[in-house]
Amino acid sequence: MGRYTIRRLLQMIPVIIGTTFLIYAMVWALPGDPFAGKCGDKPCPATYIAEMNEKFNLQDPLPIQYGKYLVNLLQGNFGESFSGRPVWDEIAQAFPVTFRLALIAIVIEIIIGIGAGILAALNRGGFLDNLVLISTLIVISIPVFVIGFLAQFTFGIKLGWFPPTVGPDATVYELILPAFVLASLSLAYVARLMRGNLTENLRADYVRTATSKGLSRRRVIGRHAVRNSLIPVVTFIGADFGALLGGAIVTEGIFNIRGIGGLLYLSIRTREGATVVGVVTVLVLVFLLVNLLVDILYGAIDPRIRYE
Repeated sequence: MGRYTIRRLLQMIPVIIGTTFLIYAMVWALPGDPFAGKCGDKPCPATYIAEMNEKFNLQDPLPIQYGKYLVNLLQGNFGESFSGRPVWDEIAQAFPVTFRLALIAIVIEIIIGIGAGILAALNRGGFLDNLVLISTLIVISIPVFVIGFLAQFTFGIKLGWFPPTVGPDATVYELILPAFVLASLSLAYVARLMRGNLTENLRADYVRTATSKGLSRRRVIGRHAVRNSLIPVVTFIGADFGALLGGAIVTEGIFNIRGIGGLLYLSIRTREGATVVGVVTVLVLVFLLVNLLVDILYGAIDPRIRYE
């Protein structure tokens, strides 16, 4: 396991370099003046533009620009925004909020999604199965921003069960409703994926063999069928965690959450290239680490999987 982990960590290096180079090249290659509007209604002075070009190495060829950025990145320096504020300070302020939001959403996916999928598979063709299939199909068909506004109005304003907006502290209680909205689409896919895998495994030969040996139905389902059905579900959830971090822009906007999604959206609008590249770099690192953790969890879920 140790050698496998080290090998995977080494494999992350070219992935990080490739993804950061692509996003760096695309951000700074956008047409137009990146300093437009930075000086109010008047055009920026030539001295200011020259200073900013030198500060962000925009006068150099792209490979040299990226090389300088990568050297600073390896030293923990994510650069500065056009306003002079360190990019890492902006990320450090916004990222924990989005991380908590995504973590709560993942917990909701695991508890409700997997639970609903198990109930549907064990009652295949029955009321619970049809209820799960119909409800998840409805959730998949509705855009996230519609679900967000409906949840905000119904549970936040009409019923008053949750705060309609999230305050600066972003407590766990305030993040529950936005996390439900953020997890709604993925939850539906997890439930359907779990139902399909468990339904197929319940008809497998090893389940019939375990039953014929006298094992209880609860042990056969819980220890064998459900456990084997979790592997593709865990893969989906692991990949989804990174998507939730980067895809929380709509949810954060609806519930006024000051997280990484709002920071990324604002940075794209104002063409804060250093901030966009810094945020995407952090998201890539988190995504890779989560997927490494998922791969390691495979061995715990299925003892037949060996990495050495």
